Amino acid sequence: MTGRAGAPARLEEALDWLDHHVNLEAIERGRADATPTLDRIRRLTELMGDPQRAYPVVHLTGTNGKGSTARLLTSLLGSRGLKVGTYTSPHLERINERLTADGEPIPDDELAEVLAAVAGLEPLMERPPTWFEIVTAAAFRWFADVAVDVAVIEVGLGGTWDATNVADARVAVVTNVSLDHVAILGPGLGDIAAEKAGIVKPGSTLVLGETDPVLAAVFRRAGAAEVWERGSAFGCENNRLAHGGRLLDLRTAGAYYPGVFLSLHGAYQGDNAAAALAAAEAFFGAPVPDDLVRSALGAVRNPGRMEVVGRRPLCLLDGAHNPAGARAAGATLAEEFAGADRRVVVLGLLKGRDPAEMLEALDPSHIVLVVASPPPSPRALPPAEVASAAANLGLAAEATGSVAEGVALARARAGPDDMLLVTGSLYTVGAARSVLVERGAWG
Repeated sequence: MTGRAGAPARLEEALDWLDHHVNLEAIERGRADATPTLDRIRRLTELMGDPQRAYPVVHLTGTNGKGSTARLLTSLLGSRGLKVGTYTSPHLERINERLTADGEPIPDDELAEVLAAVAGLEPLMERPPTWFEIVTAAAFRWFADVAVDVAVIEVGLGGTWDATNVADARVAVVTNVSLDHVAILGPGLGDIAAEKAGIVKPGSTLVLGETDPVLAAVFRRAGAAEVWERGSAFGCENNRLAHGGRLLDLRTAGAYYPGVFLSLHGAYQGDNAAAALAAAEAFFGAPVPDDLVRSALGAVRNPGRMEVVGRRPLCLLDGAHNPAGARAAGATLAEEFAGADRRVVVLGLLKGRDPAEMLEALDPSHIVLVVASPPPSPRALPPAEVASAAANLGLAAEATGSVAEGVALARARAGPDDMLLVTGSLYTVGAARSVLVERGAWG
């Protein structure tokens, strides 16, 4: 999933070089290569002249919702006329998606150029950087090259030891904390919270979405100059279903915004919108004007997250990659898509996920078929294991050799009034999206 399809020769060469580096997204964690350190990325950015210091940064972490919050925040910051660089991960279809300026992915020639610039510095390093460190450094460099006014940076994993943490953020955002990546971040929620709190820097404002008192205390101790907490400093007061999205009453420290339309599905997006709005207010030092909030939130798009890509059958793509995400997806299906009682589910997971737990969260009583398909990753959970777990829940299940095969099978089995849901790993969703949307396969 490095986005080679149709790439010019120069970018092809750059991506080949990139892929010869250790990619912790694509291998089993816990290897020696995964030893936590910021030494390599610090050395790399130092050789580049520390481009991450050329613009103010808003840094986001959290177990779920940080990608959506990043998109919402990008739209809000851009509404004030700022040029906004946004760095997110993973990508759905092409690596270019990770680096955007004003919502537009980095062009192929510019991506090839910035990767070549990083490649030229590698011989000066004692140890070669990892795949993610290279892409992160490339993002910092590109944002400086195109002179962004602000960069919205999403962590790859955790916080303290994430490569993005060489940036000193003016505003830090924590969406929430739940159990995920416990083998890396720690066995308990407190350990995970402490790791995520590492993005909080002295003098910054922390926008804290996590409300558990014990976990919130971990973040309060992280050293921010100000802590804005969900419930007291900001929040989503009302969250109602609307055609094509949600209708929200949002409150920040400095303003109240009743009846704001958000063009995203899922009640949980109300919390993400409130956090993004609070972060924008913290960044500007003043509330965002009402009309700009309405235009920004009413136009935002979030591919691969409760994205409707087809009708008859209704086809949804949702990267519910962990149990908390699956529970949120299940709640959204029950509230917003209750008319489609029969669901054909294409499910592809990475190793370490419990397919039974994921399926239980999606309400097996509505699932008529599970199509187990492997996400395009070396860390893919074998489809046979996913199908076996589904069968143990009493569900009909079939295993396929690829996401494209799984989508084709699901489309053949789903009736016009059924729902076809592609979910699990974002790698699964991205592969399905390339078939259903980019290749025009939806008829």
